[in-house]
Amino acid sequence: MATTAILSALAQEQQGLLAQLSHSRAVRRAGRDFWLGDLHGLPVVLALSRIGKVAAATTATTLIEAFAAERIVFTGVAGALGAAVHVGDVVVASHFVQHDMDASPLFPRFEIPLYQRTQFACDTRLTQLLADACHDAIRGLPPAAAIGQEGVAPNVHRGLIASGDRFIATAQTSRDVSQALRAHAMEPLAVEMEGAAVAQVCHDYGVPFAAVRTISDRADDTAHVDFQQFIENVAASYAQRIMDRFLCALADGPQ
Repeated sequence: MATTAILSALAQEQQGLLAQLSHSRAVRRAGRDFWLGDLHGLPVVLALSRIGKVAAATTATTLIEAFAAERIVFTGVAGALGAAVHVGDVVVASHFVQHDMDASPLFPRFEIPLYQRTQFACDTRLTQLLADACHDAIRGLPPAAAIGQEGVAPNVHRGLIASGDRFIATAQTSRDVSQALRAHAMEPLAVEMEGAAVAQVCHDYGVPFAAVRTISDRADDTAHVDFQQFIENVAASYAQRIMDRFLCALADGPQ
């Protein structure tokens, strides 16, 4: 049976999954802890991506090379870039782009050198399962946990996520990133620091990849405010509920 790797950016997002892990054992590799076991009858390996593209790529490569992961799913938080994306919403990635990739004039801006592409697509089947899991997880949240913009229930979005080795923490930087991508016919919904690197590794190995991000901030001057509280009170709960439903759907489908 195929091994599913679940990557999270922060430890709080995996605590609930670790608590459910049966036949668990920890393996340390490349300076990282990997937890192996079963969830919902499926063999899984849990790991933290760490922060930044290089760290995330190292973790993804280790999952494939050392633990024979045959699919990778990422759950984490992100800053909103899309006008309709609000704090408490979730974004399921369809594609990833590196917003800080610029090898011009040797290559067009945002194009990954020698790949002849600016974006890496997520796996269609896994992404659909993940989107369905998100809709189900949010629909089942009690009112007190549904923390959307100004009391509005959270929404599920699907589209482009931008990654880069910079925490976007000012409104001006957020606008600059969005405008630069839009000038190249790309409409980013969210920004974070790892997903595009994992997507590229999975592309290289031919491993299916899907990712979801809970929106913790608007990627502006207040991005750092109450971040820790959001992770513990909102994002951790979202991650567990979404992944539980995703794994159940995966277990019921073809392996």
